[in-house]
Amino acid sequence: MNTIDGGVTTPVGFKATGVHSGVKYRSLDLGMVYSEVPANAFVGYTSNNVKAAPVQVMMKQSSPLLSAVVINSGNANALTGRRGIEDAMAMQSAAAAELGLKPEQVGIMSTGLIGRFMDMHKVRYGISRAAKELDSGREADAKMAEAIMTTDTMKKEFAVSVRLGDGTLVYIAALAKGSGMIAPHLRVLHGTTLSIITTDAKLSPAFAKKWQEILDDTMNMVSVDGDQSTNDTSILMANGMSKSGVADEDPEFVDALSYLMTKIAKAIAIDGEGATKLIEVDVSGAKTKDEARTVVRTVINSPLVKSAIFGSDPNYGRIMMAIGNSGAEFNLEEMRLTIKGGDMEVPILDGGAPVFQEERSVEVVRMAMDNKEVTIIVDLAAGDETAVGWGCDLTYDYVRINAEYAT
Repeated sequence: MNTIDGGVTTPVGFKATGVHSGVKYRSLDLGMVYSEVPANAFVGYTSNNVKAAPVQVMMKQSSPLLSAVVINSGNANALTGRRGIEDAMAMQSAAAAELGLKPEQVGIMSTGLIGRFMDMHKVRYGISRAAKELDSGREADAKMAEAIMTTDTMKKEFAVSVRLGDGTLVYIAALAKGSGMIAPHLRVLHGTTLSIITTDAKLSPAFAKKWQEILDDTMNMVSVDGDQSTNDTSILMANGMSKSGVADEDPEFVDALSYLMTKIAKAIAIDGEGATKLIEVDVSGAKTKDEARTVVRTVINSPLVKSAIFGSDPNYGRIMMAIGNSGAEFNLEEMRLTIKGGDMEVPILDGGAPVFQEERSVEVVRMAMDNKEVTIIVDLAAGDETAVGWGCDLTYDYVRINAEYAT
């Protein structure tokens, strides 16, 4: 596997663009990805019981084969009633008419303010422009990435090439947006994080199970604020234009896709609204996989832990409090807690008791926490299961951004 400078149009047969439709005042606000041949599609949707109109339409109408995906930013089309459903279907129909497709062959996503009706005159105009401007290459990638951003401060796109077991060279690329209202619980076939993954590898419908496993270990293990969006959607499109054999079980392909999704998850976490630090929580020694993941999420989502990381405050009692509140089983007499930051890895707790108490030692912990990336390493000493997840610190800016989001 090789990491390369690329975006969603890097795999063979994909085109994309981003345009200004007018939903936003000035920025690019509508993106489109297109595959020259129908692609096998694997879609994960939010598990929030309040689902935005595009999610509802996709879950009912989308085909196992998608040829295009349209995403608008600036309006989530959520809590918009029957009109919202009609507008989402109109987005499908407009793109299908422009591209010579059936509506169900078009995936749709929306992100932005909740509870606002879509201006469909502007959206239709944007779709018409996008269909005419589809292209491949880094400029097209950049336009697409910009068009789907809301409070994001950076583009989140990555690409790799990988040689499969049959000798075929294939490409995989991933693009995402997400900065706030981030705590995905995406289920396959069932502020916002949206992601599109393109590949020219060939995948069968049976890959849906593996895709769910990858989502569970990557996108579903990232949290900015613990609030799952109404719009979360992740679409993997595999058009098979590399002429590879079926890559469902190819370990090189699976590892490369997992790597890309981990990169996306970490990029979303570090770009959390107002964030200054990436928090990684690495749990081992759990009795079950679910308990390992629960501990990770509980620690990442704790406002007290997030605040301590922001201030480089070595108050490890907050971490232990979160672990205790997770409901997971652990052996306090044998468990260990370590803080890692930069080149420093400092043991904090061993056997249920502090490794240090001297003020000088406390300062060492503070120095480890005073890094752009801080890792909390926990051994629960109760089993053999592990999990890793990512979040960010809680800052003054997070409160400011969300206090003013709609105004």
